[in-house]
Amino acid sequence: MRFSGFRVLAEALTGHTGWRPLWRNPDPQPAYDYIIVGGGGHGLAAAYYLAKTFGKARIAVLEKGWLGSGNIGRNTTIIRSNYLLPGNQPFYEFSMKLWENLEQEFNFNAMVSQRGILNLIHSDGQRDAFRRRGNAILLSGADAELLNADQVRDMAPFLNFDNARFPIKGGLLQRRAGTARHDGVAWGYARGADLAGVDLIQNCEVTGFRIEGGAVRGVETSRGYIAAGKVGVAVAGSSSRVMQMAGMRLPIESHVLQAFVSEGLKPTIPGVITFGAGHFYVSQSDKGGLVFGGDLDGYNSYAQRGNLPTIEDVAEGGMALMPMIGRARLLRAWGGIMDMSMDGSPIIDKTPIDGLFLNAGWCYGGFKATPASGYAFAHLLATGTPHDTARGYRLDRFATGHVIDEKGVGATPNLH
Repeated sequence: MRFSGFRVLAEALTGHTGWRPLWRNPDPQPAYDYIIVGGGGHGLAAAYYLAKTFGKARIAVLEKGWLGSGNIGRNTTIIRSNYLLPGNQPFYEFSMKLWENLEQEFNFNAMVSQRGILNLIHSDGQRDAFRRRGNAILLSGADAELLNADQVRDMAPFLNFDNARFPIKGGLLQRRAGTARHDGVAWGYARGADLAGVDLIQNCEVTGFRIEGGAVRGVETSRGYIAAGKVGVAVAGSSSRVMQMAGMRLPIESHVLQAFVSEGLKPTIPGVITFGAGHFYVSQSDKGGLVFGGDLDGYNSYAQRGNLPTIEDVAEGGMALMPMIGRARLLRAWGGIMDMSMDGSPIIDKTPIDGLFLNAGWCYGGFKATPASGYAFAHLLATGTPHDTARGYRLDRFATGHVIDEKGVGATPNLH
């Protein structure tokens, strides 16, 4: 079943009786060539590219709950590629290019909206830093524009330009950035993977790994043992707990990141805007709600809920940036479990256990990386070698000193 405007019209005229489920709900087979643990965005994308781009078969995705029940549905939907360091910028630009053709690629409306992202400048030193970042972005082949205060005012006149503590002196703009519908991304990749022959197995929790002679032979699950030639783990904030079952300890901490949405408002925010003097970022959904977030909760947790002090901190950032937000009512909040690596950059690599591969450590960058992460992980599973844009995402870089510290705060996971 392919989607099109003609199909929607035909279904409307026939009482919508022809729609079918987006994917099958199969029982697990005794053995697969490839098993991907985790039915979120990265796991589904990896399965999709593994089957469609690399032509592999006998693939299963194992999800302990329902597809898309983790971080893929618990984020602020931002996509961008305005990174500074060589280890990150090519990868996220590759992801941005995949985003731009994503809906045509898997014939599903993921509501990709390239409305732009504006990072505000509040000091002369920050302008110098953003000019450096913008030049690095341009040299990588991506887009960036340095705006002065008047140009920012034309774009977002509602911002608090006269704040004596946080004056707005300009901004760094990436016009190709924007947002995408997180659920639509998960459903699109799930549907595409299913059409390519991947078994998407829900309510199937991995409870252990069967390892013999230093190599993985399969996984123990709540639905029985399943043999596998290769196993890829993409479980975000649960990475440490899952890999512990394979005898591995990861350089990762799990933290809660809260996100919020306001009541529906008239069109206000033109794209994505970030507060340069604090950690606050905001956009507006198609239903009118302001979608925003800020810093992590400061403690380690596996709970998908946050605390009130963080809500207060995020609200303070929003009020400093645009006082009008104080008149909007908060509609709801949610939390995702973030797998925070030691340098704030991800891991896509083999493990010391033959046949076992890891995709983890995404910190704040998980959603925007979904297409490239899936592609690079599929490349690694299919060929045994890293994708060109993900060569820096080695598991051993913390031991060898080849860290990718994009934010420049050192080996302090909760500060990334």
